[in-house]
Amino acid sequence: MADGPVTGGISHPDQVVYVVDFGAQYAQLIARRVRELNVYSEIVPHRITAAELADKPPAALILSGGPKSVHVEGAPRLDPAIYELDIPILGICYGAQLLAHQLGGTVGRNERGEYGRTTFRRAGVESSLLGEIPTEHTVWMSHFDAVSAPPAGALVTASTDNSPVAAFEDTARGRYGVQHHPEVVHSEFGMEILDRFLRNEAGLEANWTMGSIIDSAVEAIRDQVGETGRAICGLSGGVDSAVAAALVHKAIGPRLTCVYVDTGLMRLNESDQVVETFQKHQGIELIHVRAADRFFDRLEGIVEPEAKRKTIGEVFIRVFEEAALGLQDAEFLVQGTLYPDVVESGTSDAATIKSHHNVGGLPDDLQFDLVEPLRNLFKDEVRKVGTELGLPDEIVWRQPFPGPGLGVRIIGEVTREKVAILQHADAIVREEIRNAGLEREIFQSFAVLADIRTVGVMGDERTYAHPIIIRAVTSDDVMTADWARLPYDLMERMSNRIINEVDGVNRVAYDITSKPPGTIEWE
Repeated sequence: MADGPVTGGISHPDQVVYVVDFGAQYAQLIARRVRELNVYSEIVPHRITAAELADKPPAALILSGGPKSVHVEGAPRLDPAIYELDIPILGICYGAQLLAHQLGGTVGRNERGEYGRTTFRRAGVESSLLGEIPTEHTVWMSHFDAVSAPPAGALVTASTDNSPVAAFEDTARGRYGVQHHPEVVHSEFGMEILDRFLRNEAGLEANWTMGSIIDSAVEAIRDQVGETGRAICGLSGGVDSAVAAALVHKAIGPRLTCVYVDTGLMRLNESDQVVETFQKHQGIELIHVRAADRFFDRLEGIVEPEAKRKTIGEVFIRVFEEAALGLQDAEFLVQGTLYPDVVESGTSDAATIKSHHNVGGLPDDLQFDLVEPLRNLFKDEVRKVGTELGLPDEIVWRQPFPGPGLGVRIIGEVTREKVAILQHADAIVREEIRNAGLEREIFQSFAVLADIRTVGVMGDERTYAHPIIIRAVTSDDVMTADWARLPYDLMERMSNRIINEVDGVNRVAYDITSKPPGTIEWE
């Protein structure tokens, strides 16, 4: 979670909306939806104070949902003095309940909650926030308690079967609340509600564009690196590091050198493709370091996921430091860290899900100053920036690939034998997805090698070999994902090919877990 501007990244525009995080990942989705409406947003902790906001007031506040009840001890609160500031506020779900609770309304303890699709019914009154949206439509609910009486002076504008105050507003004070989640795609007219709050109630302009993002990032990079500083960038072959490199190259030109570390944990034939693309087609200086032996040696005997991530991260940085010895004044390291990476690596309000290679795996004695130009961006924004910068589609639309590579798609100890098995199985999965014309529809598709063996029969003989798990998900923002409903004939082709073509595999399974509760990667 960014508590302020990030050096070398996107600087603050004049207009910013703060999304106050109350402990639910919906906060990330709200921030992304605001940006889709061309307004810059950032996530701030609920512990932020009125004094902090008064120094440089945001144009608006949106209070996110959260897992707590306003009635339980220790439930997150907002500094009451913030309500005295002249800042428009929209509360969503828990945020709406907190608004009512802190401003004199009533939040009732329902006998049953509302979860999933619910019919939203407008009251027979004019509503500044709801505008001309239909009298009845479907919204997405996820709550147990509900507002039973709005704050004094607020008008009830909608209800549902189990929420007598499904929406309320006090236009004189700029206070608005909705019980449902307008930020999710299941809520009809949700984006219209957010847009009306931003435009009509907060008076914001749609000036957060790809051009402004690039200009801001380039300026911030130049300010950090200076007129003579040199930077190196680790290229993984994925879109994040590629766009980060392109941004930094735009800012400082030949003072950027890219280093591609061949960890031995890359996808099949990916190293050759990365070197070809960046060295010959992008005109960026590239050093190719073959370091697979070092990674396999250090990973020997390590099975715990976090230990693997941190080991890979440490070796990666050490290789970088050695590569940088031959580069005069190379004191900056460029990384493709994204906003979801930062959030998932732990904040004051959200538990650590897993440390990301770009965030949590760096050693304490790092010899570089980090330049992270994408740190405040979501994946879809990064792709748009890449296209704007002229990167080819095969890079911009390449599926995300974790920094530790196949090391986190092999459950248990990482060995050369296991990597070879997984590389070939993964190549089959991606090839069949591409042949089926689903490459753009599927956010990520890959194979996982489990640390078990299963009994099988091949050629009238009993086998005891590895299973491969296929993972394919759809997602817009990485924060949430759903398992892809692949056609049965496609799954059959993938299974048959993997078992017939990949030595050491005798079973294929398909992962149908969404995020949440699971994560996209297995480790």
